[in-house]
Amino acid sequence: MKKRVLLATGGGDCPGLNAVIRGFVKRAHQEREWEVLGSIQSFNGLLEEPTNIRVLDPKTVSGIHVRGGTIIGTTNKGGPFAWPVRGVDGTWEAVDRSDEMIRKCRLMGIDAVVNIGGDGSQRISQKLFEKGLPVIGVPKTIDNDLEATDYTFGFHTAVQIATDALDKLVTTAESHNRILIMEVMGRDAGWIALNASIAGGAEVCLIPEIPYSTKSIMNCLEERFQRGKYFAVIVISEGAKPVDGAVSGFAGNEVGYENFRLVGAAARLSAELKAAGLELDIRETVLGHVQRGGTPVAYDRILAAQFGVKAFEMVRNGEWGYMVAYRHPHMVAVPLSEAINRMKFVDGDCNLIRTARGINICLGD
Repeated sequence: MKKRVLLATGGGDCPGLNAVIRGFVKRAHQEREWEVLGSIQSFNGLLEEPTNIRVLDPKTVSGIHVRGGTIIGTTNKGGPFAWPVRGVDGTWEAVDRSDEMIRKCRLMGIDAVVNIGGDGSQRISQKLFEKGLPVIGVPKTIDNDLEATDYTFGFHTAVQIATDALDKLVTTAESHNRILIMEVMGRDAGWIALNASIAGGAEVCLIPEIPYSTKSIMNCLEERFQRGKYFAVIVISEGAKPVDGAVSGFAGNEVGYENFRLVGAAARLSAELKAAGLELDIRETVLGHVQRGGTPVAYDRILAAQFGVKAFEMVRNGEWGYMVAYRHPHMVAVPLSEAINRMKFVDGDCNLIRTARGINICLGD
């Protein structure tokens, strides 16, 4: 009888997820004794009645490495520890169904679970491991904000998408003598904004780690105007905030999703610059989920394939409670408890920051 391993993709979608699934399945198929299953919509497929599980074999995953998204679906709502249940009075409450899920895994003969997801998903992995489920984590986030790994797949694709958009905005900004503000993803860390700004030649880059001063930005723009350059492009992370201010957004009211929703960083900055006396036209562009979609770049396909292959080898070796990580030039296993303990923020004195300052990018401080 074959051993069974269950794959789940959780959190936001990300370029490269399918390449991880493909790498894992193709490596598992070499061993012959393993059957790979996919839980549809993260762990929801396992918890739903009837169970929504898909067999993953080499034919199923053929050619999917070039596709965005995930063939087994994903969700950032609910989960085994906070399953939304509606009461008779119409109100919703979160119910812990983790024990039920673990029992179901055992009844289905599932010998291992591989959870592909970001910080929140890996916290779920750790809690399930602590309850006795044989779990291995695979990191996934376009924000590249997990300290345990040098890079996460999807990040380079997101940077490329942002850079391509920035290239296009520069031409229209120059044609119209406008200030164009481009808002990119980055709740807590500004890696996408910083990399895209350097690659695309932005005049101003605002990230969560460095609270910005409107006066500093105005000084930068005025110096540019004095050189006869009456246009500029500003890149701002969704989690950027002014000095002595807070991030822009609102508390979500979607069932099973209580995260604070970051909305309006670009619009707020536009209003602040107008209030400070900026007379040029200002337009805002919010890339949003465009950064999550589409075909992954070659680097992310390669990295994701490496994650998938390493994850299966960790399953084969019984390395439960660990997460795959890339530490150049090696793929390694790190404890989940370590992986979720620290986020990777942009250090104010890192080489990328020094490079940005060296090419006259204003960081708002």
